[in-house]
Amino acid sequence: MVTTIPQTANTPVQSVLIVGNYCHDVLLQGGAVVAETLGGAASFISNVLTGLSVSFHLTSKVGVDFKYPVNHDPIVVPTSKTTVFHAYFDQGYSENAHQDRVLKRVEVCDPINPSDLPDRKFDFGMAVGVGGEILPETLERMVEICDAVFVDIQALIRAFDENGTVKLVRLKESGFYHLLPRVKFLKASSDEALFMEVEEVRLWCCVVVTHGKDGCEVYWKDGEMKIAPFGANQIDPTGAGDSFLGGFVGGLVHGLVVPDAALVGNFFGSLTVAHIGLPKFDLRLLQHKCMLSNILQGSELCGSLCWKLGRIKEEVQTRKVQGTCWLERRDDEVSFTKPAGHDEFHASLSSSKLVSAECRRDLSRSQGA
Repeated sequence: MVTTIPQTANTPVQSVLIVGNYCHDVLLQGGAVVAETLGGAASFISNVLTGLSVSFHLTSKVGVDFKYPVNHDPIVVPTSKTTVFHAYFDQGYSENAHQDRVLKRVEVCDPINPSDLPDRKFDFGMAVGVGGEILPETLERMVEICDAVFVDIQALIRAFDENGTVKLVRLKESGFYHLLPRVKFLKASSDEALFMEVEEVRLWCCVVVTHGKDGCEVYWKDGEMKIAPFGANQIDPTGAGDSFLGGFVGGLVHGLVVPDAALVGNFFGSLTVAHIGLPKFDLRLLQHKCMLSNILQGSELCGSLCWKLGRIKEEVQTRKVQGTCWLERRDDEVSFTKPAGHDEFHASLSSSKLVSAECRRDLSRSQGA
């Protein structure tokens, strides 16, 4: 089933283009299915951008068997099935695979062609394929219509053996390497970063390497920096890197400099690993805080805690670079310098996260009562 939110005259201009297919994710452990969820980097990123009130256009393809409601209609290919991934959490580490799980692509939808992209300009573009759907010519078209393109390296270096198991190839052998000088940011996990020469790639574009519980590192031509992590109780790592990228770009859209935007990325990545599948961020619940108040029947403590969560978007707004935007100064050294108050911003986001956990516990107890 596919649903969409109707557009109104007050809908903000879509400044972000997301390109990547929706998927059906199946999580298995001990030979049994643990969960079946909506997957694909596009789903996690759109989830974060929606939470941050960032408007976007999403280009995604699915088959006629696509079974999840979404807010942005994909292109339905009548002769194809939706891409399906099986994630095995008990098969151990294998060469070229993820350390925490083994991924197998068991169905694959059609690739996204340049002609599938909208014929207009965007401020930001995000190439976030997971099943080989991003073609070199599609990425080339994205850099033509987007002022700044962000690429997840998994869209470039994933390959699949005869059983569908995910393998990784070297970035230089991917067929995309020649496009790096036209890309602004390349994001990779620490495992994926082993398949490129960071010191060489950073000369062409900015590189962000995520380290899970240890935060992330940002590399650019003239420097590098570490960005502090947020504590998390990991349940399912699926989509953490995607949520990071969504938070990172969302922060830049709101005018943050790179270090602060990377903090927002780390924040949303840490929220995602605490869920199985696509998380439902508390930020969405806050849009209905009056309803929450009624459910809690006057619980002043929890009402106050939930209200404080609304500060996450407010914190992002207060950190906005005054009088300019990142697109206008993205090549400035200033954009990569930690601004005054960076540590306080991290502490404030950490505080919001602790408040969120306490609020959820109180909400659960109230509903039970």
